Amino acid sequence: MIDGLDFGLLSPVRAGTPVEDATSDAAYLQAMLDAEAALSRAQCRLGVVPESAAESITRAADAKNLDARGIALAARETANPVVALIRDFTGLVAKDDPSAAEYVHRGSTSQDIFDTAAMLIAARATPLILSDLMRSIAALAELAEQHRETVMPGRTLALHAVPTTFGLKAAGWRKLLQDAHARLSIVAEGLPVSLGGAAGTLSGYLEFARIDGAERPDYASALAEAFAQECGLAVAPLPWHTLRTPIADLGAALAFTAGALGKLAVDVQILSRTEVGEVAEPGPATRGASSAMPQKRNPVLSTLIRSAALQVPALTTALTQALLAEDERSGGGWQSEWLLLREALRLVGGAAHTAVELTAGLRVNPDRMRENLRRTGGQIVAERLVAVLTPLLGKPEARKLLNAATAEVRRTGAPLSTVLAEADVMDAAELDLVCDPATYIAAAPALVDRALS
Repeated sequence: MIDGLDFGLLSPVRAGTPVEDATSDAAYLQAMLDAEAALSRAQCRLGVVPESAAESITRAADAKNLDARGIALAARETANPVVALIRDFTGLVAKDDPSAAEYVHRGSTSQDIFDTAAMLIAARATPLILSDLMRSIAALAELAEQHRETVMPGRTLALHAVPTTFGLKAAGWRKLLQDAHARLSIVAEGLPVSLGGAAGTLSGYLEFARIDGAERPDYASALAEAFAQECGLAVAPLPWHTLRTPIADLGAALAFTAGALGKLAVDVQILSRTEVGEVAEPGPATRGASSAMPQKRNPVLSTLIRSAALQVPALTTALTQALLAEDERSGGGWQSEWLLLREALRLVGGAAHTAVELTAGLRVNPDRMRENLRRTGGQIVAERLVAVLTPLLGKPEARKLLNAATAEVRRTGAPLSTVLAEADVMDAAELDLVCDPATYIAAAPALVDRALS
């Protein structure tokens, strides 16, 4: 084991998931090399870099041939890893093609390469997240349809309120994930390359174009377009060294996605409580084992998702604070984003991947739901009874009667229908029907249908 490496020991929600590989140190190193290679090809298209040099640079752009740890240590002397990367990468290119070495990083600057690499990482990580969200959305659609009329207690402020259906709850989870998918998709489609040069004027790029006789009035925009095409990214309206909209937008979308997944996880945790028992997580009997209590099977999947959802907003708030970037390049603000963005991508990616198993295998217990509906002796339909009795008694008297009746239920444990029958305010058969929670789910099935349509 090598000290200093991150194995995911403190972040099990992303350990072993696809997003972990997509955001590793090796992935970032490769993304920076990909940006360098793409830049050389873009400049080649505009006549600034010879075709043979661009081919040599692209051929050498393999992170396996670089010492990532050495580059990381060298970054302590330059405050970013690109300087050491360019030094070592130029040496690799020179070994293969000495004449191509001078065209590495031609006219560029560290932030262009690193920010473009960060967007490449995001462009490779977000499809993983979006795909997992779609799988959970599909699983929740099945749950919603299957349980559109499965009655369960609706809860407000932790207490029974009125009946609802599990299908409506699942449809609500699905809607949040759909909203997250939509927001993240929009951001992912617009991830831009970074191309500003030393201070946002593309000075180095233009100067080399002038020296090489490739200068033209639209060179700056043409280079940006060619670079974006080579990277598979978008073109930003302006250089964004200190205009951090791409990072802030990505952070906001990740925070929303984490929250949407977290809402699902919190609800599953609550419904899994011993005294509730309305759902259970999937998985083998060994999952969720306690180190001290043999009888326990903890809700591990929802716990992992919730842990991510609690962390991401703090990370992305700090990303938003990096909008306060001074001058044309920031000293510290830019650097503060790097780990925050990576952890946000990792956590959301891990949570989304975990949610796929949770939603696809969630075990629903309708019998326990019906049992819980009976826990309050019929008080869960008290709202309905106020509405039914108001035309008969007037609202003040109906409310007075229900207040007294529910107090009697709590005191004696007698069913609400029995207590009200003694008041002789309506037919016993009708009273039994009105007091049946299964007949008071209102628009829940229709809302499910509307959500799924």
